[in-house]
Amino acid sequence: MSPAMAPEVAPSLAWRIAAQVTDPEMPMLTLEDLGVLREVREVGDSGDEVVVTITPTYSGCPALATMRDDLVRRLGEAGYDARVEIALSPAWSSDDITERGRAALREHGLSAPGPAPAAASGPIALTLLPTRRGLHCPRCGSAEVELTSEFGATACKALYRCTACLEPFEHVKEI
Repeated sequence: MSPAMAPEVAPSLAWRIAAQVTDPEMPMLTLEDLGVLREVREVGDSGDEVVVTITPTYSGCPALATMRDDLVRRLGEAGYDARVEIALSPAWSSDDITERGRAALREHGLSAPGPAPAAASGPIALTLLPTRRGLHCPRCGSAEVELTSEFGATACKALYRCTACLEPFEHVKEI
């Protein structure tokens, strides 16, 4: 359980270290701000062994191995013997990005995701049309934007262009 979910419990040193590891694809975000850091727990009697649980943003995320390696390295530098486990349930959602993370995205010229789509109770209809999003240019704030490509530098981003200031920008997709 994250410290945000249990405010009466002070985060451990291991949690604070793990929480500062940055996302390899969006380094303005820590794993905590991205919402993928789920748990850091001490195991064994020595106090220097920890198991870190992370949830990928999607099951094929290529950054997952780098996240794992960075966590093990950073915790190892602090004297911990760390192991990283992957939890697929509950699934990550773009709603898990913290307000601090959303602000960091905007400060770096990326459009933060809006609310994630509601979970379907039955089959999900396949549509081949572009996803309609209500978003604003992170540079000038205009809502006059157009989709350039549904696929950006990473699978979790789409490319847009503001028709007011003419600047291109990336939008972090709602998942």
